[in-house]
Amino acid sequence: MKKNKQNKQNIEIVEKITNELFSLLQIKAKFEVKPDEENDAILLQINTQDEAGLLIGTRGETLNSIQTIIGMIFRKRTGEWKRILVNVADWREKQTDRLTQLATQTAERVKSSQQPQPLYNLTPSQRRVVHLVLASDKEVETESKGEGKERYLIIKPKMEE
Repeated sequence: MKKNKQNKQNIEIVEKITNELFSLLQIKAKFEVKPDEENDAILLQINTQDEAGLLIGTRGETLNSIQTIIGMIFRKRTGEWKRILVNVADWREKQTDRLTQLATQTAERVKSSQQPQPLYNLTPSQRRVVHLVLASDKEVETESKGEGKERYLIIKPKMEE
């Protein structure tokens, strides 16, 4: 029961922060906040047609920034760190589907050519999706190389053991 009460309080805090942020940014959007048990997080689902592109930004950068800001304000107000996941117009699901398709297609090219294939310009969370998608593939392996913004992912034939 204590966890449910804490979840309810956390949800109310995220709702308040979101309302304040949207007011400052003059954004009109409906949103829903709920616990995300699977990721031990709070999910903020924003539903808007007019503001979706603005809120997502280039390659999801604005969306990630909003997520970071809400998380920082939450921590300041509660003294507790809680993962806040922000999603607009199901963008994250669409992104995961696109990355899954990219990973699978690239893995097929690697299998047929037996040559490593790099994937550039992926965020850390996007690289993670590709790693997870291909983790069970017995013919290829993935590896991240580089540092910072120059970091990239390589899909390569799995070495025989």
